[in-house]
Amino acid sequence: MKTDFGLKPEQVINRELSWLEFNQRVLDEAVSPFNPVFEQMKFLSIASSNLDEFFMIRVGSLWDQIDAGYRRPDFSGLTPRDQVSAISQRAHVMMKRMYSVLRRDILPCLAENGIRFADIDALTEEQSIWLDQYYDDQIYPVLTPMAVDAARPFPLILSRTLNLGLLLETKDGEHQFATVQVPSGLNRLVQLPGGDGKTFLLLEQIVARSIGSLFHGRNVICCAPYRITRNADMSIDEEDAADLLKEIEKSLKQRRWGAVVRLEIDYRADERIKKVLMKSLELEESEVYAIHGPINLDFLMREMYKLPGYEALKYTPYSARRLMLDEGESMFDRIAKGDLMLYHPYDSFEPVIQLIREAARDPKVLAIKQTLYRVSSGSPIIAALIEAAEAGKQVTVLLELKARFDEENNIHWGRRLEKAGAHVIYGVAHLKTHSKITLIVRAEQNGIRRYVHLATGNYNDVTANIYTDHGLFTCSEAIGRDASAFFNMISGHTAPPRLAALTSAPHDLRAAFLSLIDQETAIAKEGRRAEITAKMNSLVDEEIISALYRASQAGVRVRLIVRGICCLRPGIKGLSDRITVRSIVGRFLEHSRIFCFRNDGVEKIFLSSADWMPRNLDRRVELMFPVENDALKKRLKATLRIQWADNTKAREMQPDGSYRLLYRPDEEHTNAQEEFMLGADLN
Repeated sequence: MKTDFGLKPEQVINRELSWLEFNQRVLDEAVSPFNPVFEQMKFLSIASSNLDEFFMIRVGSLWDQIDAGYRRPDFSGLTPRDQVSAISQRAHVMMKRMYSVLRRDILPCLAENGIRFADIDALTEEQSIWLDQYYDDQIYPVLTPMAVDAARPFPLILSRTLNLGLLLETKDGEHQFATVQVPSGLNRLVQLPGGDGKTFLLLEQIVARSIGSLFHGRNVICCAPYRITRNADMSIDEEDAADLLKEIEKSLKQRRWGAVVRLEIDYRADERIKKVLMKSLELEESEVYAIHGPINLDFLMREMYKLPGYEALKYTPYSARRLMLDEGESMFDRIAKGDLMLYHPYDSFEPVIQLIREAARDPKVLAIKQTLYRVSSGSPIIAALIEAAEAGKQVTVLLELKARFDEENNIHWGRRLEKAGAHVIYGVAHLKTHSKITLIVRAEQNGIRRYVHLATGNYNDVTANIYTDHGLFTCSEAIGRDASAFFNMISGHTAPPRLAALTSAPHDLRAAFLSLIDQETAIAKEGRRAEITAKMNSLVDEEIISALYRASQAGVRVRLIVRGICCLRPGIKGLSDRITVRSIVGRFLEHSRIFCFRNDGVEKIFLSSADWMPRNLDRRVELMFPVENDALKKRLKATLRIQWADNTKAREMQPDGSYRLLYRPDEEHTNAQEEFMLGADLN
């Protein structure tokens, strides 16, 4: 069987299984000797939360397909049922590994540094007295016991909440199921008095210790913590949604009650509790995960990582480079001198914020237009846009309501902007707007001038400290005209314009990428040197993969840095033996999308908000923009060169989809992210 683009199933890797291999690379960082123990703990927590979202969205979507009777295989030859089965096998192995890392590596290392978890059955008298009082004062008033019988059906359990399932003895000697939600509003990590260093218990242990207080006169036979994960993949019929804002608000409420796709339960749980949960939640055995340790590891990053006094067990703090402006120089003055490119988080995000603030307060600025996808909860950029709107400037913001898990935050900000007088567009029908662009229109002595900022990452001042992204400031006439046409298309719902410098999806970005790849292929066929170097988050698209295979067969040298999902198989003789794929997982999340084509010696280099995925090329509003300044092109080439030299955090993909760490103890080591933090020469 071949796909629409001539690919055989054995020539590609299933998307979901590739994502699981990415999460394995994150998990591997939890035992990396290059990471201090608090950072190892953080990576373990990230791997756990990544898996939560994977089950909520990807596994949830597959079950939707199964329930709808959809049986068509994907391009790797796997049906939805096949994929769920393969995911289950791999995820069970991964979760066992996660808890093995916690028990055997991280907890012993924490104990060596004075951080310990108490044995609930071996508390000192002082600790027991303190704990009884803490339970009575702080925990007991919040608890709600819920027993199940003929008059009280099985309750609705919230997704990703921690609960205690228990069996109560009945008068006739049988058992009755009951459940208690562990309060999510209280700290899960509870420090006990006494002892050297810090000694902790988890909240669920304290509740379980005194669970009998909730069921006076009843004998508690057994008790076990559990947690469920529900399908959170929202389906919105935009044809019938008269008001997209209200439709999304309604779907957000429904997300809490989707079908259960995973049950995590303590490995020591009584089999009767497990059977009650499986029956009530309609689960198969493969959807049940026995957990040897604390269920849900997000407390490691949310609470334990923030413990004061352990800075020596974390990465050395890093301060981003600040853009130096001349005395009295504004961002407008600086951009007018020539194109400016920043590389976050090595370069501070502050100039982006400063530009919007200056625009809000500058009487010469007539209009500000911006696309926003994910912003922080205290966004200084939105504060500046509100200030601009209140000052009477024309402010237009495309705020994407369909940014997954940021919907509520974006709804909040949209209403604040509207109240200030800004014109807010809540996305484009049937598409997600994922492009990152700001247009500022300014009246100057020689007439109207457009200032544009384009980026590979979100306008988010928080994630800009941990995501690597590139941003370009320019007042290029061609890009400015294209930016105006782009915003007019979005706000006016007009046909896509013909752009001169920018390339947009879903209109012509796919065709542009294919043309650039095919051009390198044609050059190679003529016997000349041809190269493609590209960096992105994910590579899934069949047509792009097929084009890259043809390029490799023609003699094009293809180097790919793909952080996450990669469905292409490199190194297959006669198909992809000139393609090398690497992934870098480190202190910062690699997020830039850089595309470099040798073009017979006259290189073409682009930055983009888009990955090589069908959703980016066909179902999202995206932008790709050229980097034409020679000095900036040189910087991007140097960036890629240093990342390709990484042999500390980089892993190379094998033809079977596995990854091999490039680190060798006897070699000189290069850590690209550290090189950039130390100010690597990119000129």
